Amino acid sequence: METQIEKLQEVVRETETKTIKLYNPAATDHKLEHRVKSIELTENYTRIDFIYRSSKVYENGGWVTIEENSYITPIDSEVKYKLIKAYGIPYAPVKHYFKNQGEIFCYSLLFPALPKSTRRIDIIEKLAPGNYFNFFNVCFAEWMSIPIPADVARSNN
Repeated sequence: METQIEKLQEVVRETETKTIKLYNPAATDHKLEHRVKSIELTENYTRIDFIYRSSKVYENGGWVTIEENSYITPIDSEVKYKLIKAYGIPYAPVKHYFKNQGEIFCYSLLFPALPKSTRRIDIIEKLAPGNYFNFFNVCFAEWMSIPIPADVARSNN
């Protein structure tokens, strides 16, 4: 007895979303306490990666947190793109406490997609007195499109 098996044709749908990842040359300056490492621009989102070095003012390095109402805004625009998700850093009032001074801490913030013509932005955690993670006039138009050597995987171990 022969069994007939109907084969279904596999359909592969390719969605072509253009992703641009730009690396900040200043991110390799280890003298900076807090810096933008890279910006990833897609049709669906904007991802910003940061590097933070814990404070030498506090014996244990202090703590970090991020405000849920953080946003980015293109320079010369009033539009605020509100934070969608934070990766690696807790939302206030929860805090990440460091164990040592000078500890390296990396985190990412996800925002809605920026207009394609955007070349400079402000990254605002909170405009108020205090120590907030605010970066003004971040010009990423001439950043590198190749990864910083430390970001390149060297092996699969």
